[in-house]
Amino acid sequence: MSEFLVDADTLANARFGTSQFTESVSALKVLLSPSEPWFRQWRDAYRDAFEAQLKSHPVWSALVDSAFGRSWAADFFTVPPLEPNLALDDELELLLGLSDDKIRADLSVVRTPLPAILLDTDGLAAEAAELLRWVWTATVEPDWPRRLRILQADIVSRTARLSEQGWSGVLRRLGRDVRWLGDGRLQVDRWDYPVTDVRGQDLMFIAAHTQGVNVSWRLPDRFALAYPVTGVLATTAVPDEPLVQLLGRNRARILVEAAEPVSTTLLVATTGLSLATISDHLRVLTDAGLLERRRSGRSVLYWQSDTGRRIARRSASDRPKRT
Repeated sequence: MSEFLVDADTLANARFGTSQFTESVSALKVLLSPSEPWFRQWRDAYRDAFEAQLKSHPVWSALVDSAFGRSWAADFFTVPPLEPNLALDDELELLLGLSDDKIRADLSVVRTPLPAILLDTDGLAAEAAELLRWVWTATVEPDWPRRLRILQADIVSRTARLSEQGWSGVLRRLGRDVRWLGDGRLQVDRWDYPVTDVRGQDLMFIAAHTQGVNVSWRLPDRFALAYPVTGVLATTAVPDEPLVQLLGRNRARILVEAAEPVSTTLLVATTGLSLATISDHLRVLTDAGLLERRRSGRSVLYWQSDTGRRIARRSASDRPKRT
């Protein structure tokens, strides 16, 4: 497993944020490979257009074929932003400043030998940037307002836990291989790479519509973890039928999604229901003692009470067994 070695200053200054660059690279990776079930509808909608772009841009095709390995991606596709929440063009400036030799060196870490087209083509950084711009414009930007609401709601939810649960609570369910090990050790993935010392450096947590946690850096002093936003998983939360019969389908779904703290913004984004409807369901569930609520800044977070958790679990256990 890989670890980050952190200290109090690193954690005190750590930030959560969004990145249009990271979101575009994550979308590119989903388009390239079989995806988790909750991404399939989106992938199916854009896959044909993406493949047509690769056929008409052979350099793009060679870039993506060479840039992503099983446990490593070319560094120029994984650079964290200088600040959270920047526009894509601002984040692309670093990529556009890279030489062809640097691009080829990053690709060679993932794939050797490189195809002839990447050895003979000039302006590889510009080609990579245009590829990401197409992915952003054609597949991400049309849905960005909804995506951004989900990302921001996830960030609010996680940062709200810090004062109550510490970093172990913030990092819980950040990714299947991410966990706080104690003594300044943060496990970041399952790959057997050397420990990375980020003590005294800048650490950012980037919420993204990604299939797994991705580690990135901008040496010598900036490091980041891009993690799957909670809202991605929330869109697949399907309550069991006994719970639906008890509460109604929408209230049952809200109760299931509130297994971890959620905001009204996140629920509006993931369910497609109006704010007024969500607020009414939350009031009923809270008055019934199935949800707890607490204000966090300008947001209000809701999560299952002990009673709500028992009811949701009992509903799942009462589901008919297959024979």
